[in-house]
Amino acid sequence: MRKIGYVIVGFGGIAENRIAKEGFGTDSNRFAGHPTATLVGVTDADTKRKDAALRLGLRWYDSVDAVLEDPRVEAVFFATNNRSHAPLAERALGAGRHCLVEKPISTTLEDARRLQELAQERRLSLTVDHMMTENAYNRRARELVAAGAIGEVNDISLHMEFSYGCTPEEAATWRCADASEIGGPIGDVGSHCLYMAEFLLNSGVKSLSCVYTPRTLTIAVENGAFIQFRLTNEIQGTARVAFNQPRGGLGGTLNNLGYEIYGTKGVLRGYGTLFQLSGHPGEPIPIRLELDRFTETEAVRVDQVDNIYQSVIGRHAESILSDRQLDGSDALHNLELVLACYASADQRGCMIEF
Repeated sequence: MRKIGYVIVGFGGIAENRIAKEGFGTDSNRFAGHPTATLVGVTDADTKRKDAALRLGLRWYDSVDAVLEDPRVEAVFFATNNRSHAPLAERALGAGRHCLVEKPISTTLEDARRLQELAQERRLSLTVDHMMTENAYNRRARELVAAGAIGEVNDISLHMEFSYGCTPEEAATWRCADASEIGGPIGDVGSHCLYMAEFLLNSGVKSLSCVYTPRTLTIAVENGAFIQFRLTNEIQGTARVAFNQPRGGLGGTLNNLGYEIYGTKGVLRGYGTLFQLSGHPGEPIPIRLELDRFTETEAVRVDQVDNIYQSVIGRHAESILSDRQLDGSDALHNLELVLACYASADQRGCMIEF
C-alpha cells in the first residue's frame, strides 16, 4: 500500500517522543513503522533539535519553505505554539499539502473558518489531534455507556489538574507567559475534557458556564477553571482543569487525569485515560477503567490496545488515500467551546448557549 509522506513542523518533546517515535513508529524497538504513513523529516525554529531528528534517521529541513518545496511531502503535522498554527497551516494548504494540526487549530474562529474554507477549496484533508478519542479504554467506556451498563446516565465529571508553571523556566514558556496563545489550563486541557465528554456520551455541548479558580501561581494565564456544561441529550457535566495542583507527584497526577460517568446503576471511572498514554506495557502507569456497581467494583478489560497517535495519523492518511477529506469541523467546534469558556469566565460565569 502507498504511504503518505509527512513532515513534522515543531519538533519539541511531545513531537519527538509521542508523534514521531510512537505515532509514526520511528522507535523501532517498540513499533514497526506506520502502515499508511511515513515520516520524511522534521523542522523546528530551534536548530538544537536537529540532533534529535538525525538520531531517528529523519531529514532535517532548514525552514518551512524547504518543507513545502519537497515533492515527497504530501502532508504536514504541525506541533508548534498555538498562535502559529493558523498562519503555518494556511501556507501549507496554499501549497497543496494536507494538514494535521495540534489543537487548537487556531486562536480565533475567523482563522479556523478560513483554514476550513481553504481546505475545502483545494480538496485537502484538515483535522486536529484529538487523540484521546482513540484510546481503547475510552472507546470501551463509550460502548458500555451506550449499552446501558451503568443505567441511565445523568452526570459526568472530567478532570485534568497538574503542576505546570511553578518554576521560572515553565512560567516563561508560551503556554504560561502569553494569554493570547490560549495555552493555559482551559485551552490546553479543558479542550480535551470538552471533546471527550461529547465522545464518551455521544452528544454535543449545548450550553456551558466557566469560572476561574483562585490564583496561586504568578503566571500570565489562568491558574485553573471550573466548567459546567449540558449536552443536547440533557446530561450535565463538569470539568476541572488546573496548572497549580501538585497531586502528590507523577503517579498521583497521571491517575487523576480521568473521569467519572454517573448512571443510575453504577459509575465508570477512568484513571490515566485523559492523557498521552495508550495502554502499552512500560508506560509510567497502567491505564485503568473501573465499573463501580455501588457494592462491588470490576476492572474493565480491553481486547486490543492501539497507539493513539498512530490511530490519529492513520485516520488522516486514510482520508487522503481514499479521497474522502476530513473537513476540520471537529477542530472548529472545539475551538468555539474553548473560546466560550474564556468569554464566560471573563463575565463571571455567565451561561453561554450554542
